[in-house]
Amino acid sequence: MAGIGPLTQDWEPVVIRKKPPSAAAKKDEKVVNAARRAGADIESIKKSKAGTNRAASSSTTLNTRKLDEETENLAHERVPTELKKAIMQARMEKKLTQAQLAQMINEKPQIIQEYESGKAIPNQQVISKLERALGAKLRGKK
Repeated sequence: MAGIGPLTQDWEPVVIRKKPPSAAAKKDEKVVNAARRAGADIESIKKSKAGTNRAASSSTTLNTRKLDEETENLAHERVPTELKKAIMQARMEKKLTQAQLAQMINEKPQIIQEYESGKAIPNQQVISKLERALGAKLRGKK
């Protein structure tokens, strides 16, 4: 470096500027008032049907009317009374608790409890497991 010559710094000034205001900022009330004070031209446009969700509101009335006219009562099929009693009777004859029976068929004790109380939605796989474990015919009496 000694033989190259004198070291000089070639610095150019760096200017950092703020970004120009966005469209949303231009619509800000403070900016509009400042422009009015400065005497700048301000254009205001009223958009028709602005702020309404027309597509959603028109279709909901049709759907609401259909729902109001709907009278069908939809519910899941529950365990029939005969099946509840048959499961309980067969379990008692084998002297098993609900938990023991559930363990035998690899299900949760809650499943057995729901079947015996009639709250369960009948599942043919579970019923066939119960038939095999209890050695009794539970279906077919319908």
